[in-house]
Amino acid sequence: MKDTDIDYSDIPPLDRSFFTKATVAWPPVKKQLTIRLDADVLEWLKAEWRGYQTRINHILRIAMESRPTRARVASTAANRSSSMRTGTHKPR
Repeated sequence: MKDTDIDYSDIPPLDRSFFTKATVAWPPVKKQLTIRLDADVLEWLKAEWRGYQTRINHILRIAMESRPTRARVASTAANRSSSMRTGTHKPR
């Protein structure tokens, strides 16, 4: 297929306003650090394939994104506390 054969009619053109609103840079900036891992964990990461540091980052990102943020946890706890005072709390 040639580029000229592609139908772009359902995709709006990007103008300057799109790029002025785009603020998130991806991927995030990496920081160098020293980390101590159990020898068997490091061996497992290195044995799978190249790029074990990228895999560590990916594993940690999944863990980070799967956990509720502190703000959400605090909000949930505050709502639960408030509902207990007003008698609208439903025990789990």
